[in-house]
Amino acid sequence: MALEVVCNLAKQLGSSVPKKGTVILVFQPAKEGGREAKMMLEAGILENVDAIFGLHVLSRFPIGIVPSKSGPILAESGFFEAVISGKRGHVAIPQHTIDPILAAANIIVSLQHLVSHEADSLDSQVVIVAKFQGGGAFEFNVIPDSVTIGGTFRAFSKESLMQLKQRIEEVITKQTTVQRCNATVNFDDKPLYPSTVNNKELHRYFGNVARDMLGEKNILEMQPLMGAEDISFFAEMGPGYFYMVGMQNETQVQLEPGHSPYFTINEDVLPYGDAFHASLATRYLLEYQQPKSASSREALVMNCKVV
Repeated sequence: MALEVVCNLAKQLGSSVPKKGTVILVFQPAKEGGREAKMMLEAGILENVDAIFGLHVLSRFPIGIVPSKSGPILAESGFFEAVISGKRGHVAIPQHTIDPILAAANIIVSLQHLVSHEADSLDSQVVIVAKFQGGGAFEFNVIPDSVTIGGTFRAFSKESLMQLKQRIEEVITKQTTVQRCNATVNFDDKPLYPSTVNNKELHRYFGNVARDMLGEKNILEMQPLMGAEDISFFAEMGPGYFYMVGMQNETQVQLEPGHSPYFTINEDVLPYGDAFHASLATRYLLEYQQPKSASSREALVMNCKVV
């Protein structure tokens, strides 16, 4: 769907982009954990860019609604994985084993305390273990040698994120010691996702375009989400703005959210996304771009997301 939106956007902009400006259309692969945006920046695709706009469809809002906000809209995030090693043996003689499953269970419970008991209740944070692998498919009576757990940690500030990272490692290693196991903790070696922060001036501009095209009633001031997007890497290169486009048809069955195995696309949203994204580009070039030197590149980036 993202590729289709980019292609449709290219067709619309082909005949409407002011000659004094340049629009870069970004089809971004491997966004889920791949940090492809960071790699694209390192390849030099976004040099001398004046503004960056990105969109993301959301199933819980009706078609025609464009939720967004000024300031932080999505969180910073990182990933971790830990291998807890014990001693394999039969469940009938647990005294001759060291149980990594028990150690991992205690670790998971302890990690939940980092947010509920250590974080400021007004500073949104998340620590979730989303992977637990241990034992064999038919080994119901065998304590395994090791267990692997993994998950994510999120916050809206770099300070809070790094504090979570430090405490996750401490909790895993020390809880493992209590259970007589050993642990190896690995954090993703790729850069942590920065927070996605919408530029204040671009928020005002977004509102003007949205009111003209969709009407005041279709602009929604949304609350920040603990999701993370690697478009945040793009926004570090210049003023950025990320918004949502609803795609729920209220006369049909409720669509499942992104990352659900039952997620489906309502393609009726495509004309809305195409037209609105194109209008953001053309009006920005007409209203904001000023004459520059011949060697300077006037450009803005239009980025599209699906789930």
